[in-house]
Amino acid sequence: MTENAWTRWPSREALSRAGVSRPRRSLAWGVRLLVLALLLWSAFNQSHVHGWGMAAAVAAVLVTAATAWGFYRATYAHRLLPSLVLISVLLAVAVAAEIAGFRGQALVIWCGCGISALERLPIAVALPVTSVALASYSAFNNDVWLTTAATVVGMALAGYVMRLDAEARGHAQLLLAQERAARAAEAESAALGERARIAREIHDVLAHSLSAQMVHLEAARLLIERGADREQILERVVAARGMARDGLAETRQALSALRGELTPLEDFLTELVGSTDGADVTVTGERRALPAEASQTVRRVAQEALTNVRKHAHGAKVQVRLDYSEHEVTLNVRDSGGRPGELTGSGGGYGLLGMRERAELLGGSLEAGRDDEGFEVRLRVPA
Repeated sequence: MTENAWTRWPSREALSRAGVSRPRRSLAWGVRLLVLALLLWSAFNQSHVHGWGMAAAVAAVLVTAATAWGFYRATYAHRLLPSLVLISVLLAVAVAAEIAGFRGQALVIWCGCGISALERLPIAVALPVTSVALASYSAFNNDVWLTTAATVVGMALAGYVMRLDAEARGHAQLLLAQERAARAAEAESAALGERARIAREIHDVLAHSLSAQMVHLEAARLLIERGADREQILERVVAARGMARDGLAETRQALSALRGELTPLEDFLTELVGSTDGADVTVTGERRALPAEASQTVRRVAQEALTNVRKHAHGAKVQVRLDYSEHEVTLNVRDSGGRPGELTGSGGGYGLLGMRERAELLGGSLEAGRDDEGFEVRLRVPA
């Protein structure tokens, strides 16, 4: 529902000093102090006022200033009734000043009320208040009617222009606040995304390495309890040490990736398949640098797929194929089938489910399943 323009207050941003330059703010205060000084000087120079009358005139000027300040605070808080009461007091003070012979002061108060009402009150309320104030000014002004009419029109226009200027400034402040909030939300979202990425990297790197070490160490413990020979126990311990070394290397590589220090993807795959018997890698398409997240996803899927081969298809031949197309990169890992390996019972980090989630976060896909020959993992990532 659209707010009625006639009953809408200027925003608090428009009525505040936010967005007002220091020179302009200094100029506004200078004008206010000048008006106050002129009112006081005029009160002191009235020939028909002496003694207590002079003190009353000065007190009336100070009360007028305090009431004007209260009117500004009430309009800033969008409090209609106090605003109307305070501006009515100002109009009454102007009438009293006219009756007491302080015509100059009365005319200044009427002008100020007319301009301020248009600037700070809802239009439906400001128009009658301004009409009363400027009508009073016209009635008691001694200038010729054409000059008085031009002055009244000029003051009405000045009040409305000041209102438009304040509303434009307030709108700019609102837009600035919204932009700052959007930037803060974007920065927070980026930080949360980065934390999630780091968590995935740590989990994917360490989970399968630590679980494999646990399998070997548990096997070593059982061999010791059964009184197995030294060579069998040593074989398990050496295997656990190798897993720890590989996990440390992968951790260092993940940290390098988080810093943006990635080795070429082709070199990584070549090194990765080099540690798997019967595996080879093929790269097709025009090679290019991939975004860090896409590159890491390809690396992690390749690692997980080869880990699954060692677990479930020991001794199988593995074909790793990386294809660069125009808008995406495709990784295909296929094994020829084999016997379950000694790591079958170990966990595998997020596994293929976690890898699928990684791919979907990037707008890609991951498919995995058996065929006539063995098992195939197929990853597509936009890049």
